[in-house]
This record gives sequence, structure tokens and C-alpha cells, in this order.
Amino acid sequence: MAVNLFDLAYELEKGLRQSDDYMNLKKLYDEVNNDQEASNIFANFREVQMRLQEKQMSGQEITEEEVQQAQKTVALVQQHEKISKLMEAEQRMGMTIADLNKIIMKPLEEMYGNVAE
Repeated sequence: MAVNLFDLAYELEKGLRQSDDYMNLKKLYDEVNNDQEASNIFANFREVQMRLQEKQMSGQEITEEEVQQAQKTVALVQQHEKISKLMEAEQRMGMTIADLNKIIMKPLEEMYGNVAE
């Protein structure tokens, strides 16, 4: 009997939404967004991050001034308790998703061999 992979994927999504890591991430995200100061600092941090990534991906040089601005923004983010907790939760969620991806890719790795090694 064939398995509908999309049904399994939607079940996984539902499970992810019900997981402790996701619910904690959502709670912390809401706390940051409901705090005007934290929300502004976090939005600025994300903007600086995206701008630097875009420059890097397009091969543009990142100036010393931009590096210093990014470092100041990171320092602000790390000093803000709500934002640093949110970022820790984002990291945990990212690790969970990476682990899930490894599990999902296992059949292909077994068939083709692990090319990363």
C-alpha cells in the first residue's frame, strides 16, 4: 500500500506546532513583539542581518562601518533578555528541524551513500 507523503508531512507540521519547543518559541516571539523597545531592536537586527546577507550573496563588499554597525546591533540584542531568550529558542527549533531533515533524507543517503563524508 502506497503512503501519502503529504499527509505525513502535514501530521509532522501539526506535531511541530504542538511541540514544547515551538510553543515556547511562539510565546517568546509574542513577548518580543508586544514589547515596543524589544520589537524595535529585534526588527533593526533582522534588517541589518538581511542587508548584509544580500550584499554578501550579490558579491558586494561589506564596509568596515557596516561591520561595526552589525556588531553594535548584535550587542544590543544579546543584552536584551527577551530577545536573547527568543534567539536561543530559535536555535533550538532550528536544530530540531535540522534533525528532522536528517531523518527524512536517510533513505536517499542509504541509497546513494553519504556524499558529505
